[in-house]
Amino acid sequence: MLFAIARVSGSLIDLTQSIDPMPEPHDFHFLLLPEFSSIGFMSAIEPLRVANRFAGDLYRWHILSVDGGPVAASNGISLNAEGAFDSVTDAHTVFVVSGFEPLSRYSRAIADWLRRLDRAGATLGGIDTGSIILAESGLLAGKRATLHWEAAAAFAERYPDIETSQELFEIDARRITCAGGTASIDMMLDLIAREHGANLAAQVSEQFVLGRIRQPSDHQRLQIAARYGLHNRKLIQVIELMQEHMEEPLSPDELAQSIGVTRRQLERLFCAALNDTPTHFYLGLRLTRARELLQQTEMSILAVCVACGFESPSHFSRTYRARFDTSPRQDRSALRATGPARRAAA
Repeated sequence: MLFAIARVSGSLIDLTQSIDPMPEPHDFHFLLLPEFSSIGFMSAIEPLRVANRFAGDLYRWHILSVDGGPVAASNGISLNAEGAFDSVTDAHTVFVVSGFEPLSRYSRAIADWLRRLDRAGATLGGIDTGSIILAESGLLAGKRATLHWEAAAAFAERYPDIETSQELFEIDARRITCAGGTASIDMMLDLIAREHGANLAAQVSEQFVLGRIRQPSDHQRLQIAARYGLHNRKLIQVIELMQEHMEEPLSPDELAQSIGVTRRQLERLFCAALNDTPTHFYLGLRLTRARELLQQTEMSILAVCVACGFESPSHFSRTYRARFDTSPRQDRSALRATGPARRAAA
């Protein structure tokens, strides 16, 4: 035990007060898979660095790769790793950071390693599509998880028993999932606040010139009103309904009835605000969802057709070609060939 001695008015006083030792730094291990999201990873690291700048050695971070060698992000920048993932047998918090086609980066060895760490009490996390690696490893059963919005529809189709949210991040009983991008900053600020207080989190936030610390429930994407420049509450409600009913589309009459207007009034609303018809707008939403599923999953074209509410493969193919000037099959091949160019946010 250490003791403090104070001098008051020329005399020595033994305060017999113990000084608590500094806590051990919180170690984070990041497994970076090829074509990982650079912005998602760096947005997780930088808040830890700044927290250390203000409050001492609170955090350490370690970069792992599949083979222990350098690993390239989706933007082509390569980072050196401290070692291969399986060289780590004891860890506090582990994040898997992925990007495009995460299932092609998944392996039984990675899954076994994550399960061993889980049994040893580690907290496991996924950034961007890293959540897919956790799900494929059977480590998100009974949990609520999030991931990048672009992969969310595919995730829900492949793992229907996992509750999928559109939150920026989810923290749930030794599981942490994050949408990636700048949402990693918000996730880390939340973890810093939990461990070391809201004041430190606010200091760190200000260093990134953030107007505010976003809450997990903040939307990943622009809300409908902002995305389409809408102010009419009824129109916003209809578009929300369209997004919720992709597999079994609602008829124009059902949509109109849901907001208490006639079909003709609904058509006028769409024409005035969006210069479109409800039917054509709805079709565009479904085709965009279909393209996401083709890009992000191994679902058959028939399964994508059904999931997006098309009556037949031939109808799906015709409307898809009219929208994107290519067939679903040709587009799937082209999307995979272009790889990292597909998502600017990565």
